[in-house]
Amino acid sequence: MATTDTSHVKRNREESSVVCSCKCERRDASTQTDTKVQGHGPRLSKVNLFTLLSLWMELFPRNKSQLKNATEQARATGLVVVQDRNVIGLHCSSTELHVGQVAVIKHGPRLKGCNLYFSRKPCSTCLKMIVNAGANRVSYWPGDPELSLLSSDGGGSGVADRQAPAGSQDAVLDAVAAERLKSNSRPHVCVLLQPLSSTMQQFAAETSGGCDFVQRVAADDRRLDAGELFASQRRRSLERLTAAFFVPGERQHRDILALMGLETFCVEPYFSNLRQHMRDLIGVLASVASSIPDLPLGYGFYAKDLAEGPAQGLSQDVSRHCIIQAQLLAYRTEDPKVGVGAVIWAHGKSGHCDGTGRMYLVGCGYNAYPAGSEYAEFPQMDTTQEDRQHRKYRYILHAEQSALIFRSAEIKEDENTMLFVSKCPCDECVPLIVGAGIKQVYTTDLDSGKDKHDISYLKFEHLQGVQKFIWQRKVQAGDVSEPSKHPLSNGSVRKCETGTEEGRCNKKPRL
Repeated sequence: MATTDTSHVKRNREESSVVCSCKCERRDASTQTDTKVQGHGPRLSKVNLFTLLSLWMELFPRNKSQLKNATEQARATGLVVVQDRNVIGLHCSSTELHVGQVAVIKHGPRLKGCNLYFSRKPCSTCLKMIVNAGANRVSYWPGDPELSLLSSDGGGSGVADRQAPAGSQDAVLDAVAAERLKSNSRPHVCVLLQPLSSTMQQFAAETSGGCDFVQRVAADDRRLDAGELFASQRRRSLERLTAAFFVPGERQHRDILALMGLETFCVEPYFSNLRQHMRDLIGVLASVASSIPDLPLGYGFYAKDLAEGPAQGLSQDVSRHCIIQAQLLAYRTEDPKVGVGAVIWAHGKSGHCDGTGRMYLVGCGYNAYPAGSEYAEFPQMDTTQEDRQHRKYRYILHAEQSALIFRSAEIKEDENTMLFVSKCPCDECVPLIVGAGIKQVYTTDLDSGKDKHDISYLKFEHLQGVQKFIWQRKVQAGDVSEPSKHPLSNGSVRKCETGTEEGRCNKKPRL
């Protein structure tokens, strides 16, 4: 079935459907998950969430040997594998393998019917295997592809052509081959983006700037201006992310789009709309990636209780990267007040092929109402509602619960399984964490020890048999983690007090 590699960015904020160039409409058919929900703040669509996760996975921290062996032309690429609207894989390129090859090795025949979200258009080598595996849809970020088309000499238009050096010629030939594979394959290969709410940028900045991690730093040093701290972090993050994912020159970008078969995007107003939408998504990611202060400030995830014995945690940059994954998921919350995200990773026996090393995804989720429910079918009030019958707590599923329910791999007793969650686990989730066999928890403990009647946080502080790595100043606890060798400007998502329009919560401390 022939397809065209284009998609239009819809202007109609009332719709959450994804419009592709093949004239088909695909709705995000999840209950209470439309892009717009009345009475709530802005909320990421699943398409944009998976897109941002793929961009973030491209930046998974690499060790020195990986950085040394990486080739300049074959760019690192992130990938999100989605099956039945649930994430079953988070991957990035390794030294030896492209991320599409990693997915084939890790998932094999399970890729049939899956939707794949790449941070760059995959090369022909990856695409032919993914097509043959029976993937349903392949979506990619409309920037420089996996085999870079940007010329390294900086001359001319900055885009490789057939008269360029051999490496650049290979990139052009690969782009032609990938386009032919796309045009003559069953899977729909396309750019798939959705419009953000008009208030999403502001909302992301407010939630990130007011998150637990920034506020913890501000509480420890009253002289510190939390707003200025976040603003400086965001400026640096925005600069780095723009350099990584945005093609600066308009002529360069048009040439790349044309070589990738996206001629429709090369004309106005589609070209300007596309670039603006890319800027908006990068801006959201920059806000999320800025709310955990840089390592020189002395903060990180350190063992809560050294009395439990020596604990070897993840490096600080990897810990932050995983927490940010959880925080991105929090932007899909159905809770009307506070969003929480959770990601479960495990250390496998071997991990030579994936850019994440021995780490592999077990599951991820966010707090939401039961599947099949309609908007306002269940109570949405918190403790401010005097009538306990109309409070939300008995109905909403927590992020940790969702991550366990929709996990894509089993938790193995002989492997180190780690939970990354953007809020302190409550008393309802702590027994599940222990019973599931999770070995380590990375989180914040600002709510630990609090009893709020319908929801309490008394058990986490006394949790036994699970190592707790809490966001705190290094001098307050022994540094039992590996030293960070590749610090990133990472961050997280949490809460704000603004009520806006598109299907998300008003973010305040959980009550």
